[in-house]
Amino acid sequence: MSQGSAPDAKSDASPFAGVSRNVFLLSLVSLFTDFSSEMIYPLVPLFLSITLGAPVAAIGVIEGLAESTASIFKWISGVLSDRLGKRKPFLLAGYGLAAATKPLLALAFAWPVVLSARVLDRFGKGLRGSPRDALISDSTPAQFRGRAFGFHRSGDSIGAVLGPLVALGILVSMHENYRAAFLLAFLPGLASTLLILPVREIAAEKKAGLFLPSWRSGLSNPALRRFLIVTFVFGLGNSSDMFLILRAKQLGGSSTTAVLLFAFGNLINVLCSYPAGIVSDRIGRKKVLVAGFSLFAVVYLGFGLASSVALLWICYGFYGAYLGLTDGVAKALVVDLVPQSERGGALGLQAMVLGICTLPASLLAGVIWQYAGPQLAFLFGSGMALVATVLMLGLPVHPVVARPRET
Repeated sequence: MSQGSAPDAKSDASPFAGVSRNVFLLSLVSLFTDFSSEMIYPLVPLFLSITLGAPVAAIGVIEGLAESTASIFKWISGVLSDRLGKRKPFLLAGYGLAAATKPLLALAFAWPVVLSARVLDRFGKGLRGSPRDALISDSTPAQFRGRAFGFHRSGDSIGAVLGPLVALGILVSMHENYRAAFLLAFLPGLASTLLILPVREIAAEKKAGLFLPSWRSGLSNPALRRFLIVTFVFGLGNSSDMFLILRAKQLGGSSTTAVLLFAFGNLINVLCSYPAGIVSDRIGRKKVLVAGFSLFAVVYLGFGLASSVALLWICYGFYGAYLGLTDGVAKALVVDLVPQSERGGALGLQAMVLGICTLPASLLAGVIWQYAGPQLAFLFGSGMALVATVLMLGLPVHPVVARPRET
């Protein structure tokens, strides 16, 4: 493929209309990666609290630092991929590192070791996230952008459904042997890395200038800047999903029930992501995001007020719907607001703002939970989401004029 050229329509086809071959392959990559990651994600808070005896506040610190690490490097890797005109090397490095960290959890003897493993895993996520999303947008015509991101999110979430279910089978058959589950999670992680090899790089012009990221490259765009402010406000109340799992345990649910609830929420996410992306192509991203933020506010209120595990099934279902309405659509909106040459950096900047908030949000949620109870922790998150919803309603969105894929 020559510099700057796009693959022909026949070679770029996939089994799904409006979804390119690259997007289809990257969705499979994310499916296997999330299969690996979600095998262990709902088990980590149980492993920390039951096996290692870590306090709830420590769990908040671990997840906050891990997600903040991912977010910072999403921005850096996104900008570098724009400058180099290449995305694929970042994907190989990021997915490979994430797979390699899984066995480290099995060797953990104290919660600081888990912290190290989670930070390394999220560093890999930071390397791959924005270049992957930029490659999805590079491989997709503007009129199908929401569909592509929604399809990818659905593939990602299928892995998030299968992973916990497999982990549950391992726990039942191996008498809650968390370490065995961590070791087995390495295999789908390795498969995801190998699936990157047939993905095609969409050649782009290498940009001149320093490789060091500049804040001005993203914040000089008024529309993107306003959306980042909304993202920041929302992120301050969006603590780690591990608190949702701990809520199930706190209300008397078993480890099995907690994992099943997590899988159920991801199943609803699968069912909502692709349709939400298609709808956002037709009615606009803003309306879909307003609906998603509003739903989050209601759901966190429900988590705070729930008095039984039975009510959590409803909360987890609507939480999965919130994820489906927002994740892919927010990325599509960011891409709408910037030119092709700035996609990686803009996507990384949005992810960094949201992820950096995870540290104070998770730390604050952990402290509130420990000293004032879980109800107040969730009510705080609900209130911040409500503020973000109001800000989103007043957000003027002026996308870059849609045009066919750059050639």
